[in-house]
Amino acid sequence: MGSLRDAAFLLFEALDRLGIHYAVGGSFASSFHGIARATQDLDLVVELPTDRVRVLYEAVSPYFYADEQAMLDAIRRGLSFNLIHLDSGFKFDLFVADRHPLGPDQLRHRRRVRTALLGGESLDIDMVSAEDIVLAKLLWYRAGNEVSERQWNDLVSLIGVQRDKADYAYLEAQATRLGVADLLARLWKV
Repeated sequence: MGSLRDAAFLLFEALDRLGIHYAVGGSFASSFHGIARATQDLDLVVELPTDRVRVLYEAVSPYFYADEQAMLDAIRRGLSFNLIHLDSGFKFDLFVADRHPLGPDQLRHRRRVRTALLGGESLDIDMVSAEDIVLAKLLWYRAGNEVSERQWNDLVSLIGVQRDKADYAYLEAQATRLGVADLLARLWKV
């Protein structure tokens, strides 16, 4: 059985070789930026037009369960699709950047980081920025009618860790564009 690190390395290497921009997000990025969270999969934001699906499918299919038609359908419908590492069963959820209001900015604002969170030796990966994790969580919180205590507590914890490092001008501009400026102002006061 392979490790998550080995599976991730295979996927990242394929994306890099194909020139497909990506950034690790979700619970893994939240953990990296300050909110410890267990996860069974890895979320990636990817720049993937439909005319590049075939080359990605061909590059990963020896190592991952992938369904080319499901990938195309998901992209056309604005949904995520997944790849499952054959040796380990680890799942990678891929979210196409141009199908999400924050996606293209997550790729432009991503950071190259060195992390050992995947286990084993450290690995250089492209990671969604702490600011974009905050913005994504604010969007999720708003979409959930602002009732999730867990989501809000995650945001408070994340800002507690990142407050002195965060690019507040970027956060404020993006929050205004995304319609969550009121939530960011409330969060910043905590």
